[in-house]
Amino acid sequence: MERVELQNKINSFGVEVTFAESEVPTQFLTAEVSSENAHALISELKNNSETSFDYMFCQTGIDFPDHIEILYHLRNTQNNSEIVIKARIEDRENPAIDSVFDLYKTADFHEREIFDLFGVKFNNHPDLRRILLDDDWEGY
Repeated sequence: MERVELQNKINSFGVEVTFAESEVPTQFLTAEVSSENAHALISELKNNSETSFDYMFCQTGIDFPDHIEILYHLRNTQNNSEIVIKARIEDRENPAIDSVFDLYKTADFHEREIFDLFGVKFNNHPDLRRILLDDDWEGY
């Protein structure tokens, strides 16, 4: 599926999404979504037969001065198309977002790492506990 086709398909999902524009061609189509809508968009991207993004190969967090972003790198393993979803979390004091563990088992350790290093709570994660730092470490 070409980028424009994919953008049109995503726009038909009923989730508010913006697409990052770049004057320089990039490897990935990048869609930006609120943290409240991230799970719905990613679920549709995985389960819709026209998109079928069946593999999450990377998930990470970025700490900006005024917000936190969670990035999801998804791949359709049948046609090798890829997309990046950026979910913006505005609440830096109590950052939280819905877990995608129910969609991708690869989210397990990714979300635990982001929780450990950035303090982001992943709602509905089955085992959200520290993975790298000592249990008594204080930060954020």
